[in-house]
Amino acid sequence: MSRRKGRVLAFQTLYAHDVGGAPVEDLLPFLWVGKDGVKAEHAEREEYVFARLLVAGALEHCAEIDAAIDAHLAANWNFDRVNKVSLAILRMSVYSLLYQKEIPASVTIDEAVRIAKEYGDDDSFKFINAMLDSIRKAMLHET
Repeated sequence: MSRRKGRVLAFQTLYAHDVGGAPVEDLLPFLWVGKDGVKAEHAEREEYVFARLLVAGALEHCAEIDAAIDAHLAANWNFDRVNKVSLAILRMSVYSLLYQKEIPASVTIDEAVRIAKEYGDDDSFKFINAMLDSIRKAMLHET
């Protein structure tokens, strides 16, 4: 359960950073979580540590991640048309696919789909699933 919560926190952080322009260093303490914010004694719980890892990795490798997303869009799609919720989920998930080899790709994709169903538009989960599956398959052919 804690990794799921970490993924949701990472998605929300990436979204807030992208849409609201909030500095990452202001978001990563997760003081915005919950009614009273995150208490200091809970800030190092696994879900917060995992979320920080996903956010930092996604932002550090953002150019490569965005290029992978762009390369797998349908011919009639432009990167700028990807809605911000889907983009945040994709960035976090593509980072995981590319750099967290210890996490099975199926887990990363399933979690991304679940988050998209909860936070995205009605059919965004289908788009997320197709994109991540396409990137996963391309990675398999590269190795």
